[in-house]
Amino acid sequence: MLRKASVPAASNGKYPPECSKGRSPSLESGQLAPEGRVVLKQKVTLLRGISIIIGTIIGAGIFISPKGILQNTGSVGMSLCVWAACGLLSLFGALCYAELGTCIKKSGGHYTYILEAFGPLPAFVRVWVELLIIRPAATAVISLAFGRYILEPFFMQCEIPELAIKLITAVGISTVMVLNSTSVSWSARIQIFLTFCKLVAILIIIVPGVIQLIKGETQNFKNAFAGNDASVMGLPLAFYSGMYAYSGWFYLNFVTEEVENPEKNIPLAICISMIIVTVGYVLTNVAYFTTISAGELLLSKAVAVTFAERLMGNFSLAVPVFVALSCFGSMNGGVFAVSRMFFVASREGHLPEILSMIHVRKHTPLPAVIVLYPLTMIMLFNGDLYSLLNFLSFARWLFIGLAVAGLIYLRYKRPDMPRPFKVPLFIPALFSFTCLFMVALSLYSDPVNTGIGFAITLTGVPAYYLFIIWDKKPKWFRKLLGK
Repeated sequence: MLRKASVPAASNGKYPPECSKGRSPSLESGQLAPEGRVVLKQKVTLLRGISIIIGTIIGAGIFISPKGILQNTGSVGMSLCVWAACGLLSLFGALCYAELGTCIKKSGGHYTYILEAFGPLPAFVRVWVELLIIRPAATAVISLAFGRYILEPFFMQCEIPELAIKLITAVGISTVMVLNSTSVSWSARIQIFLTFCKLVAILIIIVPGVIQLIKGETQNFKNAFAGNDASVMGLPLAFYSGMYAYSGWFYLNFVTEEVENPEKNIPLAICISMIIVTVGYVLTNVAYFTTISAGELLLSKAVAVTFAERLMGNFSLAVPVFVALSCFGSMNGGVFAVSRMFFVASREGHLPEILSMIHVRKHTPLPAVIVLYPLTMIMLFNGDLYSLLNFLSFARWLFIGLAVAGLIYLRYKRPDMPRPFKVPLFIPALFSFTCLFMVALSLYSDPVNTGIGFAITLTGVPAYYLFIIWDKKPKWFRKLLGK
């Protein structure tokens, strides 16, 4: 049922140079797999690429609680400026990843780029933390939001039982895992549908907001920058919240080998997606302030629901359903993309060999998808998920900043590398500096949680020497690793 992914030979009959380092090269566009070998097919079109990015970026946050930025900026006007600035900064990061994705045509995202630029140890630490904590916790958190909002219309007059939320959440996670294990095409088609639902949900908020502006409901925008009592620490923390809301622009790079015509489609998909998301986020927040004051927004548990209840009457029941579908799309896009990181890390010898195997008929990396399932379910029913995400949110930006810094390093280390898409050098410099600044800020502003996350991340170093470097492993240990 499962077979090892194909390793293509070079045109001169020899393996490419990276094979000498223990790496298995990917199949690039136009290369054929040797007879009898299976590969991941290039089924991600431009539209599917856009749906992966938009569908993963737009989760529950913009609908439920965009108050983190408002809290740390202290005014309506400054919060809108931060939303726009975070969109621009995320676009800069996305453009850097567009260059990396077109010159390094291998799936795996952050992991692959750090591996190419800085070597195996930091790349292993990245995938180690992602596999054990970040992805299972992130999937469980967004899944809990899905479970809560899909049940919201049935429990309008009372509190939703926690057990019911977790059971529905477990069904949602299981559905996503089965979908991604069964068919790449169906997973991509459903992602397109869910992305359409997300955009409809945002339009349901934006259009009434525009109507309110036409009617002259602008009282919350008068003296928009007044009352700004944000501290020096507040503004950087607001950027941290905003960048988290935009995170997801990098997921298409996790599936580079499955993208049709990646030189063209990766940059196009990234640029189109980021423009749509940035405009949508800013207009959505403008719409909120046409009906809800800054004080009311800070008190609301779900801003979109509060907004809909005031303007739409009974139709407001549809908003929780759209929020649930939005969360489901983020779950699906995240699992689809991150499973390819585990697939590539296994192919490079950094994870057990079985994770680099592909289903012979369905052409999906089934083991790399399923490996997330037990960890996610354990965290769903036992873990303090939000603490885990707080511990490790800095790790995401540390490694993203490192990957973008790797772009600058590769410009000098490998100047002859083909670069079909190239960004001005100030863009990666500014973006990597911002990421590293946010990491340093989190160490200063929240040393306890960030310190715990830093310690968890550092466990990847002894794990690397135990699982990868140590040659004299017992036979049973080697069998366990699939070696």
